[in-house]
Amino acid sequence: MESKNAAKTLFDNSPHGVITTKQVTESGMHRNVLQKLVKDGDLYRYGRGLYVQSDTWEDEFYLLQCKYGRGIYSHDTALYLLGYSDRTPAKFTMTFPKGYNAPSLKQENIIVKRVVPDNYSFGTIEIKSPYGNPIKIYNLEKTLCDIVRGSGCDIQVINSAMKRYATSKEKDIYRLMKYAEQLRVKPKVLHYMEVLL
Repeated sequence: MESKNAAKTLFDNSPHGVITTKQVTESGMHRNVLQKLVKDGDLYRYGRGLYVQSDTWEDEFYLLQCKYGRGIYSHDTALYLLGYSDRTPAKFTMTFPKGYNAPSLKQENIIVKRVVPDNYSFGTIEIKSPYGNPIKIYNLEKTLCDIVRGSGCDIQVINSAMKRYATSKEKDIYRLMKYAEQLRVKPKVLHYMEVLL
């Protein structure tokens, strides 16, 4: 009973209703307290070593990133999260560094993109998910370069995002061109900007 109360204290101190096996063991409790809480219906297992309070609103954006810490929301999912697409993605797109391999990724409802380490971490920002939890995504300029570069993104979505960017007061053309050069899509991006600006 005492360890169950201690685990509940851990949950109360967790701002997002999520707790890990690591947190439980670091606090000196035995991890079987988690199984007891699952059995009692106080929480459920979301993934390996990741537990969520049963009465917490499930924030899939946040939970997927907790489960796959190297994943960064990108492409059409990032466009949606940044407010540059009104299409809710049927599957979330996440980018991982080349060589990262989690067997359970294949079972998730996500589109996996892999990039070379040089192109993995630049352009990363942290925003709040639609439920107010912190998540990592690529900034707008990196996302625009990714959707122009890759396949699988609807041309209407690309055109609409580019038009909106061209008229935005927050646009950073210098950064966009710098990213476009690094990702080898400068001619395509220049074409869009020449038509739209």
